[in-house]
Amino acid sequence: MKKISRRVFAALTGLLMLTPAVAAAQPDQEVTTLKAMTFNIHHGAGVLDGLVNLERIARVISQSGADVIGLQEVDVHFDQRSGFADQAAWLADRLGLQYRFAANLDLPPLTEGQPRRQYGTVVLSRFPITEFTNTLLPLHPGSEQRGVAVATIDVDGRPVRFVNTHLSNASAAERQDQARKVVELLTGATTPTLVVGDLNAVPTSVEIKTLTAVWADTWAEKGLGFGFTSPSLLPTSRIDYVLHSAALRARSVSTPLTLGSDHLPVVGAFELG
Repeated sequence: MKKISRRVFAALTGLLMLTPAVAAAQPDQEVTTLKAMTFNIHHGAGVLDGLVNLERIARVISQSGADVIGLQEVDVHFDQRSGFADQAAWLADRLGLQYRFAANLDLPPLTEGQPRRQYGTVVLSRFPITEFTNTLLPLHPGSEQRGVAVATIDVDGRPVRFVNTHLSNASAAERQDQARKVVELLTGATTPTLVVGDLNAVPTSVEIKTLTAVWADTWAEKGLGFGFTSPSLLPTSRIDYVLHSAALRARSVSTPLTLGSDHLPVVGAFELG
């Protein structure tokens, strides 16, 4: 009987020693890493040569490893400057990603029967896009219409809200009206949220503080250096942002170098627990 008791004791001891390791592994298995990018592509025109080259833009996106991307200043049959190309569809096809396009400018064609001329923002995603809306933002006289595009993406069975916007470059007052509208539209939901875009304002401005009062500024948390994004050749201002809700934990952030646009992109990595 004593021999059996010792064996049972040894087996129980072995199980107890294994249990903490199993328990510690479980939280790691439930964490998903999500990488998000914002990139004002300047309709693909390079900052030095002025040539429209979407392949350069595609390479930057691909090399970043981003799972979900918000692009600004995208042409869809818009103008001769980009050969009336559908830049949104081209980039999605080249990268093998799902996409949704938000037309903030929507003009009739120059020739009857041709597609409408559109300009706006794009969401690209490695994950399924289950919902998508675009809301036009407050517009001051003489300014250009801007919008806020909201995509819900299915990240391994969990919904994440990805918001892409491009605030006005005309005035701080217009941007503040637009920032307030973004907050009004989006606050109150518990869905993990990323807010990205070219916000045309520095972090100390009232309009940016309106947004960072609700969502955390990833660069302020994890960035090294100033994080300047504009102009891309010799950047002196941080006006492009990746913001996030508390349900997403920031791991890292960077500004990949490129001269394919007049802005640098911003890429943030997050844990979705």
